[in-house]
Amino acid sequence: MTQADLIRLSKLMSERGICSRREADAYIAKGQVFVDGKRISELGTRVAAGCEIKLTSEASQQQQARVTILLNKPIGFVSGQPEPGYTPAVTLIIPENLWSEAGGPAFQPAHIKGLAPAGRLDIDSTGLLVMTQDGRIAKQLIGDDSQIEKEYLVRVEGDLDEQGMKLLNHGLSLDGQKLRPAQVAWQNEDQLRFILKEGRKRQIRRMCELVGLRVVGLKRVRIGRIMLGHLPMGQWRYLREDEGF
Repeated sequence: MTQADLIRLSKLMSERGICSRREADAYIAKGQVFVDGKRISELGTRVAAGCEIKLTSEASQQQQARVTILLNKPIGFVSGQPEPGYTPAVTLIIPENLWSEAGGPAFQPAHIKGLAPAGRLDIDSTGLLVMTQDGRIAKQLIGDDSQIEKEYLVRVEGDLDEQGMKLLNHGLSLDGQKLRPAQVAWQNEDQLRFILKEGRKRQIRRMCELVGLRVVGLKRVRIGRIMLGHLPMGQWRYLREDEGF
């Protein structure tokens, strides 16, 4: 087997869903990865695509201790790193805002360390925002090949004809790139239901503008199998062990 037939270990670990590439590099640097029974501790190591990869028990326990948080984001908070004058949604992850009806583990300050949004939700949008310490979940939700559905209720103003509805479902482009097929239908007389499998910047608002509509309210109600449900605005809960996207 030539060097060209080998693949970077961190890339292979990410592709297999073991962890993210960044996490893989951290595990490798600590000597916590075994390939075909051999400990690997050198970053950049290349391996055969069909090799057996195992984490040490310590690394596996670290993974299991990572939390994922579901937040009902209000308007006025940004999901990611804010510009000056904007407040990040992570500031809402405090014990006082933990939804007591949901159950789950007790809050620990360590649960905020390394917590990052798995997908964006605009400052003027509300609803379900996922924040996680787990690179596997982040990749599942926002990886280039993600097939996870995101569902939104979108209040609009303007007139939408049959051709416009067809374009919303399939046929629009943003920034010179064609959008994946969507599922768009009327929920009621002034509200559309969007189901997407991608998340371009301000995608729904821009899609609506292209067919002559103006968005006046946008709420994300589902990501994969996880529903926003009765989670109160501004509160959060833990993703339970029996739940998955």
